[in-house]
Amino acid sequence: MKLLILTVTFLIAASLFPVLGQTINSPEERARDLVRIINLGERAAFADYVKSSFDGDFRDLPMEQHLGFYSSVYDSTRGFEVVRVLAQEGDRITLLVKSNLTGEPTSLLVRILPDAPYKIVGLGTAPAPADPDAPKLLEAEIAANLGAFLKKLADADVFSGTVILAKDGRPVYKGAFGIANKDFDAPNRIDTKFNLGSMNKMFTGISIAKLVQDGKVSLDDPLSKFLPDFPDAESAKKIKVKHLLTHTAGLGGYFSQRWAEKARGSTRTVDDMIALAKPDESLRFEPGTDWRYSNTGMLVLGKIVEVASGKSYFDFVRENVLTPAGMENTGCFELDKVNKNLAVGYQKEYSDDGVAFRNNIFTHVMRGGPQGGCYSTAEDLLKFSVALQAGKIVSKELAEEFTTAKPDLSSPSYGFGFQADPAGNRFGHGGGFMGISANMDVFPKSGWTAIVLSNYGGGANPALNKMRSIIAAQNVD
Repeated sequence: MKLLILTVTFLIAASLFPVLGQTINSPEERARDLVRIINLGERAAFADYVKSSFDGDFRDLPMEQHLGFYSSVYDSTRGFEVVRVLAQEGDRITLLVKSNLTGEPTSLLVRILPDAPYKIVGLGTAPAPADPDAPKLLEAEIAANLGAFLKKLADADVFSGTVILAKDGRPVYKGAFGIANKDFDAPNRIDTKFNLGSMNKMFTGISIAKLVQDGKVSLDDPLSKFLPDFPDAESAKKIKVKHLLTHTAGLGGYFSQRWAEKARGSTRTVDDMIALAKPDESLRFEPGTDWRYSNTGMLVLGKIVEVASGKSYFDFVRENVLTPAGMENTGCFELDKVNKNLAVGYQKEYSDDGVAFRNNIFTHVMRGGPQGGCYSTAEDLLKFSVALQAGKIVSKELAEEFTTAKPDLSSPSYGFGFQADPAGNRFGHGGGFMGISANMDVFPKSGWTAIVLSNYGGGANPALNKMRSIIAAQNVD
């Protein structure tokens, strides 16, 4: 009997050896082996794989960074099924994989050394390319398909938030999922207000458009006309309004140690924010010669709004953007006051013990501003899309100019305050921070608008990619 047990044990161990200690004979085998490890759902196994099968500077990144990526990917997909190799060029191989949770396709991007044992030196994911054979769906089918997809995400606690997919301003689908406040188990509703992150840069951009239309600001005005010494007198003469709008002014962000220590309790006005940002600013490049995403640039535009209009930024936006669009549930709310129906943001934190949520109440500034951090609802953002395209905020011609990419200003994928597809098929903006994930896509040629707001960090991405794939399948993108 003892001999039988030993024999069975030996046979089991032998059957596992080819999987656990198999020789990798090609980059494709390595990429597929990586998927096998991902699908185990075990952080310890992935950590061991990093040590044994990754190489170079990529392997030497902090293990928590590797495990954070892995945990996030596995949590949102529950692993992958490999469909096929999409591309293989140089040290890069791209696998088309399907999420085990939703069945949706994703591109898994892997950089692999060209010689045995074919170790990994880079890893990431990206949206899958559009499927040219995807069927065109009726609106009722779109609603059912999208609703079922979102329910799977919500049931797995991957998504919490609201979604609207609209055609010609009319919702084809809208829904709310998850919890707005976990302390009180308050559910998200379609009218729940979510932090927009950088999305409200669009409001700043279109406020400048209104001032341009009224003859109070020119796109070629130097910054010195409004702020003579920001970041210094010489730079202020070089920077033009159009540079600030396109992130080509040479300014950076403002997330310094000073900002981290003081911003939360002391920033309620644009002047408060600029006072914290200015000491850390200098030109990174000559205005108009390069592109660098700049929160500071948008913050400065908010001050231009105030100087040119004689009103506070918040009053100007409310009177000239929100009210004409009928956006009654949008604003830059002071978070230490009573604000009804605001979602609390949550960030997932992964460990060997599982997943925990941390709220962002004590990491977010007291009040958002021109650069981001204000609140809105999915329904209000649809109203903004409709009003903007209908010429209710500024003229249709000016709205089109502001929502079009500006390659002549070194800004091939960004307009004046709006992210913009170089081909002119899509504009809008996204936003993200701890516990904040949001996006609006407007497809002006086809009439589609896709809006997703989430109070989970990174939570909007699966819904965003799903809606983009649906729209692409309608042969309009």
